[in-house]
Parts: sequence; C-alpha cells; structure tokens
Amino acid sequence: MPRPDLSRFYPLSIAVLTVSDSRSSANDSSGDLLCQLLQTAGHQLAERIVLPNNKYHVRAVLSQWIASETIQVVLLNGGTGYARGNCTVEALTPLMDTQVPGFGELFRQLSFNELGSAAMQSGALAGLANGTLLFAMPGSGGACTVAMQQLILPQLDSKTGPCNFVAHVKNNPINNCGA
Repeated sequence: MPRPDLSRFYPLSIAVLTVSDSRSSANDSSGDLLCQLLQTAGHQLAERIVLPNNKYHVRAVLSQWIASETIQVVLLNGGTGYARGNCTVEALTPLMDTQVPGFGELFRQLSFNELGSAAMQSGALAGLANGTLLFAMPGSGGACTVAMQQLILPQLDSKTGPCNFVAHVKNNPINNCGA
C-alpha cells in the first residue's frame, strides 16, 4: 500500500453539540463559531444539535455519534463548569474508552492567563470512544476560540508534527493508506 502524504490536509467529519438551558439553534453563537472555525479549517460539518442540560439526552446523542461510521470528531460546548445543572462532564466521561488529559490541562493553563484561579473550575476534557475523538469545552465564545485555535484545530491537521490525532480517528485516510 502507498504511504500517506503527510504534507496533505485530510478533512474530517465533525459534529457539534451545544449543551445549554439558555441557547437554541436561533441564538447559539458559540455553536455558530465552532461550525465556522471547523469549516474554515477545511473540515466538514456532519451534524449539529443544541440540547438542554440533561445527561441522558446528551449521552443518547453522543452514543449515536460514537457508533456512527461517518462522524470522526465531536465538539461539545457548554455545561462543563460547576454551575448547578451542568452535566456535560458527567454525560461524556463514562462513554470514553481513553481520556486525553493534556487537553483539559492545557486548556486550563491557557485560560488561567485570562481568568486567573477561576480557570480551575473548567471541566474541559477530551477523549476517544470507538475511534471518535471527543472535545468538551466551556460554552463562551472566548473559550471556544482558545480551544479551537490553540489546541483542537492543530491536532486535527495531519500536517501537524511531531504528532496529531488524525491517525487515531475511525475511517481516517492515514490508517487506510497503510501507515
């Protein structure tokens, strides 16, 4: 089999889930931002949903996306802090096969520069489940921008070295090329 061309960008199929009791598809500015950033980077928006803080509804949608053969990455925003009713971390954690602790650690470190000690209240986390890469971040536009531009998008680019997550998601062209 031919070796993958690691100088080439491989677009991924990405779903966006906003978890919020105050947002709808009409006013989900952070979800809009995530969609715009992923598409500008060259990825494909597979699906987008806004759900209230209900861990069972969130798990049901995530389970469908994790089982899907086409969705490679899920971006969750909202519901990651310590506010009453937030459930994203509790909904997501039991579904993950492997956690990526560096994402939450680095996100909180970057947030500390802006928020100070309040950054420790972010439950930002990431992991893999059935070959689907999952990233959960706070729902503010600033938090989504930091997470996407500084952490997520570089790791979703097969040209990023020395390593990236493209080879770890299901149905990726790098694994399919025999790497």
